[in-house]
Amino acid sequence: MSDTDTRTETKFKPVAAPRRPAPARKAVAGRKRLVAGAAIVLVAAALAFAGWWLLKPKGLEAGFASGNGRIEATEIDVAAKAPGRLAEVLVNEGDFVRRGQVVARMDTAVLNAQHTEAVAELAKAGSGITIAQSQVAQRQSDQAAAQAVVAQRRAELNVAGKRLARSRTLARDGAASVQEYDDDVAGQQGSAAAVTAAVAQVAAADAAIVTARAQVAGASASADAARATIARIEADIEDSDLKSPRDARVQYRVAQPSEVVAAGGKVLNLVDLTDVYMTFFLPDAAVGKVAYGSDVRLVLDAAPQWVVPASASYVADVAQFTPKTVETTSEREKLMFRVRARIDPAVLARSIREVKTGLPGMAYVRLDPSAAWPDRLAVHVPN
Repeated sequence: MSDTDTRTETKFKPVAAPRRPAPARKAVAGRKRLVAGAAIVLVAAALAFAGWWLLKPKGLEAGFASGNGRIEATEIDVAAKAPGRLAEVLVNEGDFVRRGQVVARMDTAVLNAQHTEAVAELAKAGSGITIAQSQVAQRQSDQAAAQAVVAQRRAELNVAGKRLARSRTLARDGAASVQEYDDDVAGQQGSAAAVTAAVAQVAAADAAIVTARAQVAGASASADAARATIARIEADIEDSDLKSPRDARVQYRVAQPSEVVAAGGKVLNLVDLTDVYMTFFLPDAAVGKVAYGSDVRLVLDAAPQWVVPASASYVADVAQFTPKTVETTSEREKLMFRVRARIDPAVLARSIREVKTGLPGMAYVRLDPSAAWPDRLAVHVPN
């Protein structure tokens, strides 16, 4: 290649652009990342808004209000009435039990021994009554005999008095001796003393009858006490069979067989499936229109195809969230009142074994009694 060609190539060779300083390059990269992050945030916000718009609940018609809550039921503790040892538990957690069903039993060995003792005491008291009654009859016989003796002694006293009167007349006229008169006086006095003694015997017989009758009363009281003791022990024995007071489901086994429980000690925890309800909250503007017995429809998240009928059974008198002393309009709107909707017992009776507590859902309340329920909230329950 010639020198001319070399110079030509050198003349037209492109010149590289000057490189930017390192701080400038970092600033440009940071702006690009910021723009990209902002774009991602905007896209995410747009997607979230679109999802909320598609999934948000449909607006309620006029005359209705709604609130979210959970299905709840009344809990019942099956407990021992008296302290003792738990003999057996007849159910497990999750079992369904009926009203009056025996779910557990306490050990009754001590109560059975006490019952036997009380029965023996009753028999003893019965014997005491028989003995006392026989004593009353005996004392009444003694009383009759004493009264007969009194009659006899009075008759003798009457005869002695007449004899004495004749002797006194004869002795005064000299027709009888003084000795005979003295004998008649002594005889009359002896008859009088015999009457007094016979009357005392009658009084003693009367007192003996009173005592015997008191013994009968005491023996009868002892028998009554023994019967009461037997009844109490039998009641304790019956209470040793722990029974379910409701149609319910066993939630917890608190105690196990052979454990000693105190008086009132819990053995089982039951969920009363005849009293199922949902507790939810409404603002003050809506709760003022809710009356006891207002129609409520419940829709559970786990079974949105069912619409369960209920009625308002409780409306709180006090707001759950109390605002500050200085209230603004927005703060007054924060006032929420607790409302309880009880499920129709007829619906519970048809599907009581399928009832589960703790499930979340929505409660829809009809504030205007004249408003018709929308088709999507028409009652639809399992058969």
